[in-house]
Amino acid sequence: MYDYIDTSVTDGVARIELNRPNQFNALNRVMVKEIVSTLTMYDRDDEVRVLMLTGKGRAFSAGADIDEMVSETPISLELLNQFADWDQFASLKKPLIGAVHGYVFGGGFELALCCDLLIAAEGTTFAFPEVNLGVMPGAGGTQRLTKLIGRTRALRWLLTGERMAVDEAKACGIVIDVVHPEALESEAHKYATTLAAKPPLSLRMIKDAVNYAVDVPLREGMGYERKNFYALFASEDQTEGMCAFVDKRTPQFKGK
Repeated sequence: MYDYIDTSVTDGVARIELNRPNQFNALNRVMVKEIVSTLTMYDRDDEVRVLMLTGKGRAFSAGADIDEMVSETPISLELLNQFADWDQFASLKKPLIGAVHGYVFGGGFELALCCDLLIAAEGTTFAFPEVNLGVMPGAGGTQRLTKLIGRTRALRWLLTGERMAVDEAKACGIVIDVVHPEALESEAHKYATTLAAKPPLSLRMIKDAVNYAVDVPLREGMGYERKNFYALFASEDQTEGMCAFVDKRTPQFKGK
């Protein structure tokens, strides 16, 4: 069905696997379109509650496919408007978990930063090497990394193109957990299924409020949070969750 990705759904978790292992999952434009369109499809599927992104082979992704870009011009890139596909990651409503390993470079790092939470295998290495090619990140790398770890630390990695070890990525807050490589898939799926058991509307509203908080003053963010809080009291899951708590039973959430 797809040229460059594999997909599956298990226990309410939609898994998208980058599938160009011989090219270290280098991201070409068709591959990005497949990733975005598939995530968008699953984001609208009521049977799916959590999204998961991973990569086949020795790397999550070693970056963009340079062969596609070497002959481009400012005008050709403007007309192509390839980053419009990347902009759609910000529209995903469901939690997106990334399970990364090996190389997470350039566009691969930008793709990882589009995830809400990252779990990494031991030995994973992150980098933005674009500066060594005479360019810079263009799919959100300078923005997402800066918002996540701060201006000075972001500049260190962006200006030098140096590689960041997984332990430092965890210390910076980029990665939430580091696991043995053989356990990466199972641990990421376990984490995703834990979230999939939560009320879907709550997950959606929490992600929405947190994303809003990144760019607004505290008072404005507090007002937005309260609107989402109030809205959840119109859901069946709120009634079920609170009644189950009072009755000392396990709630059965339906996403309604």
